[in-house]
Amino acid sequence: MFINLLERSGELVRISAPVDPLLEIAEITDRVCKGGARGGFSGGPALLFENTGTGFPVTTNLFGSSRRISMALGADSLNSISARLDGILTEALKPRGSLAAKAGALPLLAQMSKWFPRHTSDRGACQQVTLPGGLDSLPVLKCWPGDGGRFITLPLVHTLDPETGSPNVGMYRMQVFDERTTGMHWHIHKTGARHFAACKRLGITRMPVSVCLGGDPVYTYAATAPMPDGMDEYLLAGFLRGRPVQLVKCLTNDIWVPSDCDFVIEGWVDPSEPLRTEGPFGDHTGFYSLEDPYPTFHIETITHRRDAVFPATLVGVPPQEDAWFAAATEKIFLPPIRRALQPEVRDLYMPPAGVAHNLAVVAIDSAYAGQAEKVASALWGAGQMMFNKVLIATPADFPIRDEAALLDLVLGIDPERDLHFGHGVLDVLDHATATPGVGSKLLIDATTPRSARPDFRFLFDPAAEGLSFYEKLWLGLANLDPARDISIEGSSVTIDCRSKLPGPADHPSRWPGVTVMDPATIALVNARWPEYGLGDFLPSPSTRYQKL
Repeated sequence: MFINLLERSGELVRISAPVDPLLEIAEITDRVCKGGARGGFSGGPALLFENTGTGFPVTTNLFGSSRRISMALGADSLNSISARLDGILTEALKPRGSLAAKAGALPLLAQMSKWFPRHTSDRGACQQVTLPGGLDSLPVLKCWPGDGGRFITLPLVHTLDPETGSPNVGMYRMQVFDERTTGMHWHIHKTGARHFAACKRLGITRMPVSVCLGGDPVYTYAATAPMPDGMDEYLLAGFLRGRPVQLVKCLTNDIWVPSDCDFVIEGWVDPSEPLRTEGPFGDHTGFYSLEDPYPTFHIETITHRRDAVFPATLVGVPPQEDAWFAAATEKIFLPPIRRALQPEVRDLYMPPAGVAHNLAVVAIDSAYAGQAEKVASALWGAGQMMFNKVLIATPADFPIRDEAALLDLVLGIDPERDLHFGHGVLDVLDHATATPGVGSKLLIDATTPRSARPDFRFLFDPAAEGLSFYEKLWLGLANLDPARDISIEGSSVTIDCRSKLPGPADHPSRWPGVTVMDPATIALVNARWPEYGLGDFLPSPSTRYQKL
């Protein structure tokens, strides 16, 4: 069990004091994540809350360090995963003209065959116990005071394409409405939403959905990974852990799920049913995603392991645990990007302040004019990279993870030559655009910087005074619609990072608040800190952002 491995490795702290899943666990987790921050990434130990007022412990921050995300993916380091995949692709793509050369591929094929998921007719550990009650029996967290309720934050949502039968596993937050219903927050760009739309078109009124929690941690990563549509996420999981995932059939539908998960929540969504208001939710952008209509998930049965642990994650103002999922994706998907899409790409980095989609940095071999624009066009049309808002292109040998050097490089560009604006799909959670899910993009071509430095002027709300560079980077990117908010006059560039209050035609109709904890919960955790056994006192990060 991964929790035991983390404990043996000194990566986990047990908290035996009673804690409340409503806000208290989230506040403790936020302090630990940011209290251990180094170099812009989240840190601190994984946490196991043993006394939650239910029959189940809660674990948070399982993936919140370089070592833990590597352990979760069965590797010594993320670099080793990238090297392994690159080696496999090199071998698979070798020209094989002769019979002897083709025979040489047999060991590779035998190795790959071990990654495909296996189906078993036996019941799995995840089906050992049928929960007599509903969701009220589970320690589902309420993370932020402005949340619309309690949310399941690490669900592995299984759906089937109604036309092909192809399975998909995605991660879509689930707001608890009552003990038998939740929201199903799949954005229009996601595969689950596509399956839902297909069921609606075909007149299917009971779309089967099964939700897993826990199990091998590689499942959680696979559910977040930018896999091509139609490719089984458990094939990726099998590759990462080097052995097949064992799947068992659900009790009430024809969906197959990993046998070793901690919980399985089986049910259905009715595409003909009116959508229901879901949210707000303190999201990974550091702002609340506001209320919107989404489908309702109806629960038929809940099963679990005898020793089940309820997994949860906290998202909010970065850095948080989710930064390490982005770090893993950078390494795992760089080899396929280079071989199948952009051979000039040498490295890819998504700084935590960019919350995965607001900022990406790509190091490229630049041999001709316009090559950075070529790369941007291809990446902005590739999978989840379509959500990227700002892309910085650097020389191939540039240390893109050295943020001070990166800033110096960007400040040396020629604004009229090197700033290129585009338009396209953005993440639905991007709050800065006038039209949700669509807006402007910016390529900063820093592959050929000049020596004379332009004059950059950044405009922030007065409340941002005193924030660090990292915090201002997060805030500025979140509030930015590049084409609207960047003006260039010769060598002078003005970047408007202020809040865009609703009203003007090019402003959004709604503007969310920043995720901060309420004073009562902060005071409670302050008073109880010695009971948690977490060492030196860590102040609440929310106190830095309440003025926002």
